[in-house]
Amino acid sequence: MSILRIHHYPDPVLKLKAERITVFDTELRALASHMLETMYAAPGVGLAAPQVGISRRLIVLDCSPKDGDRQPLVAVNPEILAREGECCEEEGCLSVPEYYAKVVRSEKVRVRFQEIDGTPREIEADGLWAICFQHEIDHLDGILFVDRLSPLKRSLFRKKYQKIQEQRQEQL
Repeated sequence: MSILRIHHYPDPVLKLKAERITVFDTELRALASHMLETMYAAPGVGLAAPQVGISRRLIVLDCSPKDGDRQPLVAVNPEILAREGECCEEEGCLSVPEYYAKVVRSEKVRVRFQEIDGTPREIEADGLWAICFQHEIDHLDGILFVDRLSPLKRSLFRKKYQKIQEQRQEQL
């Protein structure tokens, strides 16, 4: 297995609508394994294929407690069927390193997806799992969590993120 390169804002691949997956083969299983390895190494709780430069509808998640057993979930062609409630939690993103902001999301979601072998599945998620599903599915539609901020907060983000990038370049 290998760690994949995570693409960072403002890479254009992050703004593309990902293509639906129709072939469930060893290549797809390998990609999912590499994505899980990359997510754990980052470390993160979710990763979408566009974040590793592949515009396909595949996400991996694991919102289990850090001191507990891993509970990886691979979702192919995920879609949100129903939403309930509202929450506002601080989010970060592997594609937007070192930046965090509160984002309004649905508190609970019902998600339909296919497992890595193509088997259809539906689950209800709440808490961090619901937030993570929404965040990663947004990636498949070319939406970053910063796109969900108010115009003022987005403007502040761009300025702050530019400073973060400049500091990172100075350290190199």
